[in-house]
Formats: sequence, C-alpha cells, structure tokens
Amino acid sequence: MDHIITQVSNPKEEEVIFNPEKASQSSSLKKQRSRSIFSTLFCCFRSYNVEAAAPNAPNAPNAPNAPAGSLPPPVEENGSPPKPPAKHLLPEVMISDHGKKCVVIDLDETLVHSSFKPISNADFIVPVEIDGTVHQVYVLKRPHVDEFLQKMGELFECVLFTASLAKYADPVADLLDQWGVFRARLFRESCVFHRGNYVKDLSRLGRELGDVIIVDNSPASYIFHPENAVPVQSWFDDMNDTELLDLLPVFEGLSKEDEVYGVLQNLRGR
Repeated sequence: MDHIITQVSNPKEEEVIFNPEKASQSSSLKKQRSRSIFSTLFCCFRSYNVEAAAPNAPNAPNAPNAPAGSLPPPVEENGSPPKPPAKHLLPEVMISDHGKKCVVIDLDETLVHSSFKPISNADFIVPVEIDGTVHQVYVLKRPHVDEFLQKMGELFECVLFTASLAKYADPVADLLDQWGVFRARLFRESCVFHRGNYVKDLSRLGRELGDVIIVDNSPASYIFHPENAVPVQSWFDDMNDTELLDLLPVFEGLSKEDEVYGVLQNLRGR
C-alpha cells in the first residue's frame, strides 16, 4: 500500500503510528485494519538528527521507502549526488514574476496537518483512493495560512514542493490555494531519492540558488541546501500558533535583498 503522505509524527499519534503492537490484543479485526492503514500510509520523520552534508556528497536522516506503484524519484549512483535533470523542474519564469525570488514551500506540518483519523474541526476532507478503496483524509489549516499565502504570492514566485504523492497533495493544494499563489506544484517524483530519503534538490529547479528560499519543517528535506532554508516548527493542531504570521516581516525583508544567503545566515545565528 502506498505511503501517500510524508510528514513529521504528531506526538499525540506517535504511539499508534509507530507502536501498533502495543494496541490491545482484544481489538476487533476492523480496528486492527484501521491501524494498519494509518501506520502504513503516514511516512514520518521521527528525528531531526540530520547528518551534516559532506562536500559534493549530501546525507539525510531516516525517511520512508519508495512506494510501490509510484514514479521513482531520481536516484544517486555509487554514492555520488544525482546528475542534473535533462530539463529543469520549473517552467520559465512568468512575466509577472520577473525580478522576484523563488520561495519553495512545503505542505504537511508547514501549512497544514492531515490525518486519516476523523478531526471534528477539519477545514477540508479529501477523498483519496488507495488500492481500490476510498479513504477520507482530514485536513487542518495552520493559523494565518491564508494571510501568509496571499502575501507571499505578492512578494515572490511561490512553488509548492512536497514529498507526498500528488493524488493526496494536489487536491489539498486546490482547496488551500484559492488565489493561485503556487506557480507550480512539485510532488514526490520530483524529489531526489538519496540514501533512502526524499530530498528537495533546489539545484534542479532552474532558478539561481542565490534567489531561492525553502520553507520547510523538516531539515531532511533541504539537507542539500541548508543555507537556503527558513526552518519552521512542525504544526499539528495548536490554533494559537502564530509562526506564519511572524515570518511575514522576515520575508518582506528578504524580498528586497540582492541575494538571500546573508540574511538567512543571520537568522540561523540568532
């Protein structure tokens, strides 16, 4: 069965996701099947102990295995970084985006949190077909995500880049992005499958790296280019969270810089 969502584990759900054997032996077959679906479909980074990347040979922490039936992402050869793609992942820059920096934005635990367990206050319920059965995915929007996306769309060329599969992430993006902020959407097949991990290789985008910023809650995702990252805390259900709102002044400043490295280095040094 496909792993359709790549996300950091919710501490509240970690016992179910990672320790199904601890469930009561008296549970019904239906409950056991539900747990199996839940634990199989959610691919979670359990640790942020990201190994430092050596020159020309990046590493990454534990991540899910490639799903059966999905397009395989580029794979390294003999321990070397993958070769550049025959063509770039992104199309030519739109006229309206000329002169703007490119911001790559993650989906799960950065903008939303999704679950196969029913959520009473879900913003969206997205049906996803898996092995001939339709499952409901319950999606919560992070506080201030609407304001964040609208402002980012004004300041930058924005790209959605997720390690989840398109059959889940694309309909979520349709519901989330009501303003057409994302100029492009990249999914798992656009990641580099490097030493057993899904990594978002910014050098494959077709943009100058000095003009690219990645916003992601998982350091594993940007292990190749940590100097381009604006890290965010993983979000699950805290409706008092203000991180996206707090980041807007930072991005307003970045939009006016000649290149991003100096500002991002200062941010990391705080």
